[in-house]
Amino acid sequence: MQFDQLKRRELITLLGGATAWPFAARAQQSAMPVIGYVYSGSRSKNAGLPGFEKGLSATGYVVGRNVAIEYRFADGDHDRLPAIVVDLVSRGVALIFAADNASAVAVKTASSSSIPIVFWIGGDRVKLGLAVSLARPGGNITGVSALATAVVAKRFQLMHDMVPNASTVGILVNPTNPQSEEDIKGAQDAVRTLGLMLHVVKAGTEREIDVAFGTLLEHHVEGLVIEGDPFLSKQREQLITLTSRHKLPAIYSDISAVDAGGLMSYTSDVVDQYRDAAVYAGRIMKGEKPANLPVQQASNLRLRINRKTADTLGLAIAPQLYNFADEVIE
Repeated sequence: MQFDQLKRRELITLLGGATAWPFAARAQQSAMPVIGYVYSGSRSKNAGLPGFEKGLSATGYVVGRNVAIEYRFADGDHDRLPAIVVDLVSRGVALIFAADNASAVAVKTASSSSIPIVFWIGGDRVKLGLAVSLARPGGNITGVSALATAVVAKRFQLMHDMVPNASTVGILVNPTNPQSEEDIKGAQDAVRTLGLMLHVVKAGTEREIDVAFGTLLEHHVEGLVIEGDPFLSKQREQLITLTSRHKLPAIYSDISAVDAGGLMSYTSDVVDQYRDAAVYAGRIMKGEKPANLPVQQASNLRLRINRKTADTLGLAIAPQLYNFADEVIE
């Protein structure tokens, strides 16, 4: 998320009164600490959310009993994120959890350095400007990071295994996601290794998704990788409808897409990772410093395949995919 100088001045003005509050004064307003929770997508598609409250309870914080959560969802509109963060800061939250790439960058940019931040991201924490290093993130921020670039390459390999005769593949990204350019670079490296041709399409609105699919059809793309993004997860039904209508094999970063009729998903267990992030949040509220908590690397990746969708597309599931898959649903 990039902020020009005007936006920065506006944020500084808005934050002026809020960030000046000492922590003790905020604490006096309520005996129950409040966590600000920011997600750039919609609540209904925020798959990891249940894990966050579970993680808090593991550290002794029970929502409604000794901690409160102020949930904020931007519903795919990244321009709303700065105002959401400013509002949470003005409410004197004790900590902010940023639940995706765009939210993490917005929170880091727009919040006070005195407010601890815990993130979950699917991108490179250093390149996104969130941490100095894994072992010592520095400052007031730490969290959990998925291995996004490596996962992009693996998704292309899995698509190649599913559609071995395909020579042209595509990747769909949301250009407003701070990780999108790194995902594109990862895709370019992956297809070069596989000897395939790549077409990149970008969409940050419902209409742009329709246009993107027109471009994919025009270039005779035979397999599609849909990258991880809250907006694209929100538009899951639209994406599944389009891939089905045009008989385009696709692999998703949204694990629930397979249950909804998508062909494949390869992604980490975001519920577990949100739980791990929440454990960090609980430890920080008990006095530990974010700078001393190393950024965790997510590693529990899962492949799911929808056999019915494969049959509809006329695809045979190769033995190596069966062996590698964690689940093949009917």
